[in-house]
Amino acid sequence: MLKTEDKQPKKAATKDAAAIERLGVAAYRRASVQPTSTPVADDLGGKKRRFGHSDAEPKVKITRRTLYRQRELIYITIPFILYGLLFYYVPLGGWLMAFQNYKPQLGLLGSEFVGLKYFKQIFGDKVFLGVIRNTLMMGIINLVLSFGFAIGFALLLNEVRLKHPKKFVQTVSYLPHFLSWIIVTGIVRDMLSMQSGIVNEILVNIGIFDQPVNFFANKDYFWWIVGFSNVWKETGWNSIIYLAAITAINPEMYEAASLDGAGRFGKMWHVTLPGIKSTIFILLLMNLGNVLNVGFEIQYLLGNDLIRSVSETIDIYVLKWGISQANFSIGTAAGIFKSVVSIVLIFLANSAAKSAGEERLF
Repeated sequence: MLKTEDKQPKKAATKDAAAIERLGVAAYRRASVQPTSTPVADDLGGKKRRFGHSDAEPKVKITRRTLYRQRELIYITIPFILYGLLFYYVPLGGWLMAFQNYKPQLGLLGSEFVGLKYFKQIFGDKVFLGVIRNTLMMGIINLVLSFGFAIGFALLLNEVRLKHPKKFVQTVSYLPHFLSWIIVTGIVRDMLSMQSGIVNEILVNIGIFDQPVNFFANKDYFWWIVGFSNVWKETGWNSIIYLAAITAINPEMYEAASLDGAGRFGKMWHVTLPGIKSTIFILLLMNLGNVLNVGFEIQYLLGNDLIRSVSETIDIYVLKWGISQANFSIGTAAGIFKSVVSIVLIFLANSAAKSAGEERLF
């Protein structure tokens, strides 16, 4: 009996060795590794579950006893609920101004109701149509550049193996996020200055330009100036969530890729990027809803009369009509248009992700 038991491990080892020879070392390692997390796709239906949901999780029935046992958590949420109601939902009552000939002295209840008059007025205004174009183009440029640079920066930073240099680079990249746009626009103006700007000096010295260029007087450059200013300010901060997602990737996948002969760029392309794919899709869906929220600080501070036709955004339009000219009805109508478009974009992007079988918000 003892001799028979001693032979069993030898047979198992021989069997494993034969399997390694047939499959190759890397393939054998992948075949032997058990998944550590629940797969996204359902084995039976093949359908992807929604982000953060699991079909295997039982539904919890909400009862009075459950609410009583969790009363401390409910009490904690009350201030946040009140904050949301007070600052996000109560102001929605002001949307009535878009359908009225609003007069502050008469108030919402006393002002004349005019229906869609101001919506027709802004859509018949060529200036507003140009403002929509400017906002949309700057939003798309910001979205593409910010996503590309943030993901690329996270991938490269993940490859830095020295602890202290990596932390130093991370800290330096996060700092611009905490600078106000007034400071950032001052830096941008100095860098692009005709007299002493480093950008003009470099471009002239390498022969791209014959003489310094006034970037703030040329309409062709403004959108890209805004886009790369956002990249400089937010790339480090936006990369944080991608770095966190990268840490959740199973290290054994990198080992298997190394055994297959993959280099650093091969690992980034075949292991890291697929590993953070769901994070990229969720953030993309969330940011598509903000494509019109390009702000007004940098456009307002860097813009001038020479490039006003490309620098004015919806927020600046609302500021000009609603505050400067005290025409609250037109300003509110423009703001409602922006909010409705943002909501529609989120639903369209979510539906497209659902049709493609990717992660979605709801």
